[in-house]
Amino acid sequence: MRIEALEPFFDEGLIESVIRQVKSGKEATVYMCRARPWTGGEFFAAKVYRPREERSFRNDAMYREGRMAVLKERDRRAVAKKTGWGREVLFGQWLFQEYENLKVLHAAGARVPRPVARGESAVLLEWIGDESGAAPHLREVRPSHDDAAALLDVLVGQVELFLRENLVHGDLSEYNVLFWQGGLTVIDLPQMVDPRFNHSAQRLLTRDLENVCRYFARFGVQREGRWVAQGLWDRWLRSEL
Repeated sequence: MRIEALEPFFDEGLIESVIRQVKSGKEATVYMCRARPWTGGEFFAAKVYRPREERSFRNDAMYREGRMAVLKERDRRAVAKKTGWGREVLFGQWLFQEYENLKVLHAAGARVPRPVARGESAVLLEWIGDESGAAPHLREVRPSHDDAAALLDVLVGQVELFLRENLVHGDLSEYNVLFWQGGLTVIDLPQMVDPRFNHSAQRLLTRDLENVCRYFARFGVQREGRWVAQGLWDRWLRSEL
């Protein structure tokens, strides 16, 4: 465990112990932590990103479009030349982006984990689940037809809320949606793109909706993801105008 990544959260008095590892992926590892009583919660999720040399964010350049403008000129040159510093800049930007996306969406009322704190290589988030473990992923749920239709409506509504906040998830599927107490929570948001500045945004939105519609089709809910995406995109364009 890269426990040093969690030291800021101990120092700030946010967590008192690490209970166990919950999930380990190519980009990050998630730990269940016990919260300090004053925080008002019982547990937190700590998401620790792997070092840049170990991580493998797919199609990173596609998601970066539109973010480069906020970098200093020296950092932009380092990124363009793929220097060691440039890679560090991208790593920090990726983590920062997830935390900022969570803040924006949580404030807008979206069903995402509440962001608690951010360190150099980790973020601390609301725990979705209970003392026995994390909430199951949507892929582990087997709803009835009626429940599946209702869940799909909720998820499409979340995608539209994201879009109203000028964000597209970009990697949405049954693998990064949690199901808990009858509700859905969307997770894993570092790759989100701003459709005002990213030329791949509509394609990513369409892929997101095709993914979730394909999943719910297993339970007899027939929706054409590309047409759902087109409708959301058209409404977003009109709102921008």
